[in-house]
Formats: sequence, structure tokens, C-alpha cells
Amino acid sequence: MSDAPVAEDVRAAAARIEGLAHRTPVLRSRTLDERVGATLFFKAETFQRTGAFKFRGAANAIARLTPEQRRLGVVAFSSGNHAQAIALAARCADVPAVIVMPNDAPAIKLEATRGYGAEVVLYDRYAEDRQAIGTRLADERGLTLIPPFDHPDIIAGQGTAALELLEETGPLDLLLAPLGGGGLLAGTALAASLLSPKCQIIGVEPEAGDDGKRSFAAGKIISIPVPATIADGAQTTALGRLTFEIIRERVTAIETATDEQLRSTMRTLATRMKLVVEPTGCLAAAAVLEGVVPVAGKRVGIILSGGNVDFGSL
Repeated sequence: MSDAPVAEDVRAAAARIEGLAHRTPVLRSRTLDERVGATLFFKAETFQRTGAFKFRGAANAIARLTPEQRRLGVVAFSSGNHAQAIALAARCADVPAVIVMPNDAPAIKLEATRGYGAEVVLYDRYAEDRQAIGTRLADERGLTLIPPFDHPDIIAGQGTAALELLEETGPLDLLLAPLGGGGLLAGTALAASLLSPKCQIIGVEPEAGDDGKRSFAAGKIISIPVPATIADGAQTTALGRLTFEIIRERVTAIETATDEQLRSTMRTLATRMKLVVEPTGCLAAAAVLEGVVPVAGKRVGIILSGGNVDFGSL
């Protein structure tokens, strides 16, 4: 029997994190509508607490801890956005947090995670296994491990972004979300099944990290080496067991975007919509604005998943 979350878990998560997570704006651009010949709705998770959608899942997971788990604390591993999200959600709930982060994570994400009060443990993402480090710390200190995507409470929490989007827009023809480990895409698909069941769900990952696309085509999880891409939030090597189960069942297609398409989209969103969006956060938008996914004549939802980009890099 699967322990994957179901659609109603997303609705329950929304109630649980109401007043803690921000209800982020849904933005429009006539210029971009005209450019692609569609009606676009951008869900700006760049304005979420910690600057990314990850706070939703973190807040939901922390809220579901037992009193003993709260006392002992949590450990998480992340390239940055999940790290910040767990750190802040834990601080809000007065729960100790240890975060395992790659030593090449963007400085802005490292600083923010420490700023939220978490203990940061650095590792080499190309030579060490972050999950093994997290598991060891959990065993040694009695911490509860909260992974970045393959966890039912995380998936349900991430789905609340799409739930809010659809509550504002009504049914959509297409809904696109960035894809790394699959937490956001899986949650998005669950949310859409509640409010827009005929909507096609499309995940977008970096071209260099197309494990999701390969897995979707093969019908089984395929792992790849750590991809070299500017989309640092999607430098995952494989989908999760739970996320893949939902994606395989509910997602229509998985597409990819190149780093150059991400740079172009970052520039477009900054100049046309005055939005600072990190490379990973641009994946879904890039697929639409760069013509990877045909959208002419359709109502299209696009999740801008985060805005935590180092300004020197930007």
C-alpha cells in the first residue's frame, strides 16, 4: 500500500499553514500574453517566506511533528531553498534545526539559513552523499529527518501553491511547474485534480538534468550524475519514490529548458514584470516563453518557484 499523499492532503495542508505561509500573488503580463498568444497566470512564489515555495512544505511538515520530535529537533539536506524553509519553519515553531548544505550553495542561501538560526553542516555535493550525512546526524542526535521532496507532508504542502493559483484563476488548460526532485510537481498535480481535473500538468527540468523526463518515458526511476546547470535547485539526480508515483499517474508530460533559455527568461521576467526569479524558478516560464511547450489560445498557469539568486550572479 502506498504512503503517498492524496489530493485531500493538499487541502488539509492549506488549512494547516494558513496564516503562516504567505498567499502569494498571481501576476499577469499583457506583453507576454501577446508574445505567446495565450492567457498566462504567473504564481509568484518569489514572494513566499524565505523567497521560495519550499516554505509551504516545510511549515506543513514541522506542524505535523509530535511533541517529542519537536523537542529533539529536525535535520534536512538541501542546496538552499528547502534549507531556508526548514530553518524558518523550525524557528517559528521553536524547534531546533540542523541543515546539511553543499559547500558551493549560493552565498545568499547559506547566509539566510544561518540567519534563521539553523546549524549548517557543509558537504561536497560531487563527492559526498547528503542523504547519508543527514541520516547519520538523525541517528546520532535523535533528530527527525525531513527530506526536500520525497515526504508526504512536504508534497502536500508544496501543492498548496497550485491550489491557491486555481482558486483565483478557475480551471486552466495547462499548468506548468519546475521539476527537481518532484515535490512541487507532484503536489501541483494533486491540487489540480481537485480544482481543474481536465488541466494538463507539465513538469519542466534543466536540459542537463533530464532524469525526470527519462524516468517518465521509461516508467521507472532513472538516476543520473549531478547535472551541471545554473538551475541549482534542480540539481537532483533522481525523482523520489513517492513523487514519481504521483507524477507517473497524474502528469501529462515532462519537458526541459536549457541554461540559455533560463537566462533569457530571467532577463524577460526582470525587464517586463520587474521580477527577480532564480534560474530554477524560471523553468516553467522558460518552457512557455521560449516555445518549448505550445500554448497558443490556452489558459496557462506558470509557477515561478523562487527568487533566491545571488545578485552578483544575476
